[in-house]
Amino acid sequence: MIVPRTGHRAQVITELDPTRPAVTCVVASRNRREDLLASLPRHEAPVVLVDNASTDDTVAAVRAARPEVTVVPLPDNTGALARTVGVERAGTPFVAFTDDDSWWAPGDLAKAVEIMRAHPRLGLLAARILVGPEERLDPVCEVMAASPLGTDPDLPGPSLLGFVACAALVRAEAFTAAGGFDPVVRFPGEEERLALDLAAAGWGLAYVDEVTVHHHPSTRRDASAVRQAGLWRSRVLTALMRYPLRDLAGQVLSALRAGRPGLRGLAGALPRVPAALRRRRVLPTTVMSGVRELRS
Repeated sequence: MIVPRTGHRAQVITELDPTRPAVTCVVASRNRREDLLASLPRHEAPVVLVDNASTDDTVAAVRAARPEVTVVPLPDNTGALARTVGVERAGTPFVAFTDDDSWWAPGDLAKAVEIMRAHPRLGLLAARILVGPEERLDPVCEVMAASPLGTDPDLPGPSLLGFVACAALVRAEAFTAAGGFDPVVRFPGEEERLALDLAAAGWGLAYVDEVTVHHHPSTRRDASAVRQAGLWRSRVLTALMRYPLRDLAGQVLSALRAGRPGLRGLAGALPRVPAALRRRRVLPTTVMSGVRELRS
């Protein structure tokens, strides 16, 4: 059941308990105080902010300006694992992952929850992303809309094996059963391992163009070369945890061929190899076939 509040804001509430929200916005952040103070008022559901050991006084500033926000300060930077902490704290059946520089369009979070409820196998909904004040369509949305995996009859849009974390709504039970975000694949590129495990467990992931997330990229971002190396690190670690050996070898070879970013990514992955091997669980053939189709 969706009940609008006065004005443009809306709150999604549960059918069994009309006083309890059905969805929480979980934000993981580090050293982006000003971005947070600008984006937090835009969220149309309760917010859990998990702070990754910021040194810019984020925690105090948010607590003073937005006392309704649940702030969870972590002593260390845990990367994407902070979102898993946020889901545990949220306690709602649905969780929207919104970054410190993104937010759902007015009314669309409530609409997304309605879509999730209407499609019980849907474990993750990926929204359309509009970038910046000019609202440019993020190119990744065109890729997701044209997914070669097609659209299953019980899903509301094209099937996926990946997503963008700042614009995703998850079913909490599916997220938790799939292990959430892990301590091995931190950030960026943390989405693939979770997407693969959701699919392996039988949950659907779909791109839904009817709902929108706004993303105004923070000015406090890693340089492009650093980010590309991080993406290769995550790809290799994900492959080590989930791919059959021949596909793992192909991913390592791709990293080698990518030049400096790939080499830096491989070097960054090395210290985490033992932890990745402890979590290794090869994907079912059906899911791995989809991975190969997407990479072909």
